[in-house]
Amino acid sequence: MTLKDAKIGKSVTVLKLNGEGALRRRIMDMGITKGVKITIRKVAPLGDPLELTVRGYELSLRKADAELIEVSQD
Repeated sequence: MTLKDAKIGKSVTVLKLNGEGALRRRIMDMGITKGVKITIRKVAPLGDPLELTVRGYELSLRKADAELIEVSQD
């Protein structure tokens, strides 16, 4: 399952980051690394972006980027 498929209000744990190069580095710089817990807070009215809570702060992430993050439900 990817982060894009997770339901609002649920918590997930990051299993793997797909993608490569600068895009992967940018996702990791936002604090999204293997093993971190993410809570899906909201989805924008048109479906993009997602609002997440990661490591105690709020983050907006495009669905295209969320597709690159494999997660498991807690």
